[in-house]
Amino acid sequence: MQLTPEITFRGLEPTPAIESKIRARVARLDRYYPRIMSCRVIIESHHRHHRKGKLYHVRVDLTVPGSELVVRREPEAHQSHEDAYVAIRDAFDAMDRQLEDFARRQRGDIKTHEAASHGRVIELSADYGRIGTLNGRSIYFHRNSVVDKGFDRLEVGSEVRYVETSGEEGPQASMVSPISKHPISD
Repeated sequence: MQLTPEITFRGLEPTPAIESKIRARVARLDRYYPRIMSCRVIIESHHRHHRKGKLYHVRVDLTVPGSELVVRREPEAHQSHEDAYVAIRDAFDAMDRQLEDFARRQRGDIKTHEAASHGRVIELSADYGRIGTLNGRSIYFHRNSVVDKGFDRLEVGSEVRYVETSGEEGPQASMVSPISKHPISD
């Protein structure tokens, strides 16, 4: 981490045990993602008149390259937050998940799904076919690329939705599915 974490206590006295627990969880985040630029943790105690115990609110703010990640654990939603350690654990578990998601997005590990394209079947044989795209290209597809084993229901002229991928011999279609409700215009 580039800066020392800021830990703020509101409505309760700082204790070495709570501060140590928070620093250990911050160190764990730093081991997972060493490019954290700053970390702020606020732990506060809420007094509730109709309850006997205190509820703890924990907020964790991380600044990472190009973004800020924030977790708030509101005590009203979590009765188990009468224990400060449980509130800290829950807040940092949520931050672990956010930081993991952020790191995956940065590495490009999260799949993005291409929007399905539309076309019309222009050729069919026993095991494959070709789709004519709206911009005049021809795209190959195999019978196994048709969803729900629908290859045998296709005809020349059938409108289909597909995802274009790169094949060994050029573009090909995967996840080919017939369109029956929304015709496309030529």
